[in-house]
This record gives sequence, structure tokens and C-alpha cells, in this order.
Amino acid sequence: MEVDDTDLGHMRTALQQAKEAFDAGEVPIGAVVVCGGDVVAAAGNAVERSHDASAHAEVLAMRAAAQRSGNWRLTGCTLYATLEPCAMCLSAAYLFRVDRIVYGASDVRMGGAGGWVDLTPPAVRHPFHAALAVTGGVLAPQSVALLRGFFQQQRRRAPGSAAAPSAAAPAATPVHGGDAQGGS
Repeated sequence: MEVDDTDLGHMRTALQQAKEAFDAGEVPIGAVVVCGGDVVAAAGNAVERSHDASAHAEVLAMRAAAQRSGNWRLTGCTLYATLEPCAMCLSAAYLFRVDRIVYGASDVRMGGAGGWVDLTPPAVRHPFHAALAVTGGVLAPQSVALLRGFFQQQRRRAPGSAAAPSAAAPAATPVHGGDAQGGS
């Protein structure tokens, strides 16, 4: 499926969510759910703050969209994410019945759309939702730059590094990938 200016605009909104996650000490991943052309929900990773390994940006955005719309079925909706969704997030997109996923950077360590494992059609046919469309590589360089910047910062702060603070606080642990590989 083609990517248009509307997709680019929504991906920029997801990137803003990722920047906010970065500023909060989270792995910088952002997600936006768009239904009928309107942004219904947006979220950034909240794994560290919530102490919840399932608090990925994509899951949080889909949960919020379902709550706001009053319907767990997000048919007709597109999920935008700055990083290729992991297997959990991709499975959740099937369960929420999202029609389309648009993502930025590929994730060879945890990606569920072919980066690590492929859970997308035609490799996988969900019995209730076989028509999921997935497009990757949208604004991937911007997503990769955020991720690289975050992990470089984490390494500088890691105990034992030359730039580590004197009070050794544990570095954030990436749950949703790591240094992503660029584009697809």
C-alpha cells in the first residue's frame, strides 16, 4: 500500500510520542491510532514508569482508542508506530482488528512483521482478520536516530562508564527491541 502525506503526518505524531518517551527515560517508541482520518489515541512506551513489560506504545494506544471509541474492534483504523511492532503488539493489533499498520524502523531483534519473525499475511492468516496490511520503513531514519540517541545515552550512564553518574542508578532496560536497523 502507498504511503501518502497523511501517513507521514501521523508518523510525525508518533515520532513526537517517541520523543516524549525518550524524555521520560523510556525506550523512544511512539504509536498513534487513526480511525476515519482522526487521531483517536497516541502513546509512548511506558514500560519503565509502569513496571509493566506489556506497556508498549502500540498496546497503550490501541487500549486508549478502544476506550475512547467504546468498541474494542478498531476496524477501519490504522496503527502508526515508530518501530516495527513486536510479536505481542502485532498479535494485539489482530485482536483489536486494526486494518493497517504503518511503522518506521525495522527491528531485527524483536520485530513481528519480518524483522525477527513474520506474523503478517500471507505468512500468517488470522482466522478472524486475514486482511491486515503492513507497511514499513516510513520515516525510518528519524526513528533510528531517536533509538540510537537513547541507547548511546544509556551506555554513557551505565555503571562503570566514564560518563556514569556517581550515584549508580540502573540504566533503563530495553524491552521492545534495541538498536533498530534502519528502513525496510
